Amino acid sequence: MAFLSEELLGTIASRAAEVDRENSFPHEDFEDLKNAGYFKAFVPEEYGGLGLSSEEICENQMLLAKASPATALGINMHHIIVGLGRHLVDCGVESGKQILEGAANGELYAFGISEPGNDRVLFGSITKAKQESDGGYSFTGLKVFTSLAPVWTKLMVYGHSEEDGGTSVFALLDRDLDKIEIKDDWDVVGMRGTQSHSTMLNGAYARPEQLLQKVAPGPSMEPVVFGIFAWFETFLAATYLGIGLRAIEVAAEYVKKRRSVLNDDVYANDPAIRWRLADAAIRMNSAQAEVTLIARDLDAKVDRGALWYPQLSAAKNAASEASFHAVQEAIRSCGGGSYSNSNELSRLYRDVLAGLFQPSDQESLHAAWANVVLG
Repeated sequence: MAFLSEELLGTIASRAAEVDRENSFPHEDFEDLKNAGYFKAFVPEEYGGLGLSSEEICENQMLLAKASPATALGINMHHIIVGLGRHLVDCGVESGKQILEGAANGELYAFGISEPGNDRVLFGSITKAKQESDGGYSFTGLKVFTSLAPVWTKLMVYGHSEEDGGTSVFALLDRDLDKIEIKDDWDVVGMRGTQSHSTMLNGAYARPEQLLQKVAPGPSMEPVVFGIFAWFETFLAATYLGIGLRAIEVAAEYVKKRRSVLNDDVYANDPAIRWRLADAAIRMNSAQAEVTLIARDLDAKVDRGALWYPQLSAAKNAASEASFHAVQEAIRSCGGGSYSNSNELSRLYRDVLAGLFQPSDQESLHAAWANVVLG
C-alpha cells in the first residue's frame, strides 16, 4: 500500500539536493512525515497506530528513498525499533509495549548500536552498562552512526554488564543532554541528511521500566536480538532498493532525450545502452523479490529456523549490491554529464555507497553462508 502520497514524495524530493549540498538535517521532511502519520504507520492499530505491515513499510521506504535517500534512511531507523517493539510484544515481552505506545504518541526513535571498531556489532557491546541500586542501568561508551542525532526523542542502546556472568543490556534512553554528548562530526560522502553524529554516553541512565531485555552476548533467537536484526536488514534493504530504482528512472528519462551524433539517434535506441539498463533492472527485479518475500515471512511469522540470520543478511546484500550496480550502469549510460555534482545520479551514487558499510557486510555474509554450506 502506498501510504505516502505522490504530492508529499514530490515535496520531499524537491528538497533532497539542498539537504545534501548543505549537509543539513531535513527538518521539514520529518515534520511532514510526522503530520502524515508516518511515525506511527508501523504501530499496530490496538496501540494507536495505523497498522501497516512489514511489506507495506518496505514499499513505502522504497518510494521515500526514490525521493530522498537520506530522509528514508533516517526514518528507517525509527521503523526498525518499532518493528522490535512489535516482535517483543508478539513474543510476550512486555517491555515492547512502551516502544509502540511511544511511537503512537509522536516519539522518534534512534538506533544506538554501532561502536567504533566493534565488528561484533549487535552480538557484543564495548559500551559499559552498570546496574544502579534502583534496578536501572547507566551506560558509558561511544556510539557511532547515530542517525537522527539532531531530533531523536528516544535512543535505543545496548551495553555490556559484567553482572550475571556478563550480559548484553538493551534499553531506551531519554534525550538527557547532560549525560549524552552529541558530537558534530557527520561530514561524509553520502547520506548526509541523516546527520548520523557520534554519540558519547556519559553515564546515561535508563530507568528500570526502560529496560527492554537482558541476554547473553552473541547471535540468538532472543526476541530483542532477532527483532533488531530482522527489521534492520529488511527495512535497510528496502531503502537501498529505492535508490537503485530511482537511478534507472533517471537514466531512462535522460537517454530518451540524449542524442548520439555518430548514430543520429537517441541513446535509448543504442543496443549497448539498452543492455546496460536492462541488466540493472534485472538485478533489481531479483533483489526486490527477495526482500518482499523476507518481509512477507516476517509478517506471517514463518519459521525459517537457523536460516533466518543468513537469509536476512543475504536479502540486505542483494538489495545494496543490486542498487550499487544499478547506479553504476545508470551513470555509464548517461555519460559525463552524470559526473557533475548538480546531477541527481551523482548524489545517488554517493548515497548508495553507504550500503557497502552497513551490517551485514559481505565478509560476515559469506562467513555465515560458509557455515550453512560447510558447517
